[in-house]
Amino acid sequence: MNKTIRTDINDEYENSSKKQPVDFNENTLRPVTLSQYIGQSKLKEQISVSIASAKARNEALDHILLYGPPGLGKTSMAYIIAQEMGCRLIYLTGPQIEKPGDIASALSRIQENDILFIDEIHRCNPKAEEVLYSAMEDYFIDIQIGGSDKGQSRSIKLNLPHFTLIGATTKAGMISTPLHDRFGIIYQMQYYSNEELSLIVQKTACKMNLSMTPEQCIALAKRSRGTPRIANRYVARIRDYAYAKTQGKITDTTIPEALSLAGIDDFGFSPADRQLILHLSENPTGLSTLSCILGEDTGTIEMVQEPWLIKNGYIQKTPRGRILTEKGLEIKEQISSAL
Repeated sequence: MNKTIRTDINDEYENSSKKQPVDFNENTLRPVTLSQYIGQSKLKEQISVSIASAKARNEALDHILLYGPPGLGKTSMAYIIAQEMGCRLIYLTGPQIEKPGDIASALSRIQENDILFIDEIHRCNPKAEEVLYSAMEDYFIDIQIGGSDKGQSRSIKLNLPHFTLIGATTKAGMISTPLHDRFGIIYQMQYYSNEELSLIVQKTACKMNLSMTPEQCIALAKRSRGTPRIANRYVARIRDYAYAKTQGKITDTTIPEALSLAGIDDFGFSPADRQLILHLSENPTGLSTLSCILGEDTGTIEMVQEPWLIKNGYIQKTPRGRILTEKGLEIKEQISSAL
C-alpha cells in the first residue's frame, strides 16, 4: 500500500493516507497522480519515464530540482512522485534547517527509496547544506559525536539507503554550484496557459460544489496570472460571493463583482500590481527605489510581482532599473484614467 509520510525537524509524522476533514484548503485541492496533474507536460513526461525506469530497476529516482515562481505546482509534483513511486515522502523546509544536525537527523531516518523533499531549499544554512553533498552523491554522512574540541569529538560515518532528494525553490540562482550539480533532473516550472487554468478552475469549482460554464472558467483563468494557486484562491472568493449574494449560483456578473471586491481588475492586476505600474515609466527605476516607494520588500517585488508582469510584456529589466514597455505604458494610462 502506498504510504506518504510528512515530517518536520521535530520528527512529527503525518500519514497522508488517513482521511482528513474536507475543508477545501490547498492540500485538499492538490492532484494526487500524474494523470490528474494539469499542465507542465514536459515535466510530466520526463518524470513518468524516470519513474518507470526506477521501478523496473527497483532503485531510487535521480535527485530532482524544481524551480520557478510560487504557486506553479512544485510541492504537488513532489507528493505525486512519492505516490507514483509508492514510497514515503519526508517533508522539510529550508528555514528549518539551521545546523548540520537538523539535516543529519532527517537523513538518519531515511529508508530505501524514500523521498526527502526540501521546500525553499535555497534557504538552508550553508553548513547544513554541506551534509547533503556526500548524502546525495555517495549515500553517507559524517556525524560528529562528543564535544566541540578536537580532542573530545570524533566523526562516525553513517551509511544511508538510496533515496531521492527533491528540492523546490523560487530562487535557483541562490543555490550553490556544488548542490545544484548533484541534481540529476533540473526543471523550470512554466506558467500555465489559460486553457490549462480553465481546466483547473473547472475541477476546483466542482470540488466546491459550484457550477461554472466553460466561458466563466476561461474568464477566471485569464485573471489568474498563469498560476494554479491564484486560480484556486479566486474560485474560493467567487464561492463566498455567490453564496452570500446569489444563493450559490454564479451569474454573468458574479466573477467580475467578486474579484473587484478583492481588488482584482479585468486584467488580473492586484492593487500592488497597479501601484507598481503607476510608479514606473519609460525611465529606469531601481529596485531599491521601488521598494521604498511601495513599502514592499525587494524579494516580494522580484519573486511575486515582477515575473508575471515581465513575461506578459508590461515591464522590462535593464541594467539601470525597471522600465515600462509600450504595452505597460498603455495599461498605465488605463489604470490612471480609472482612478
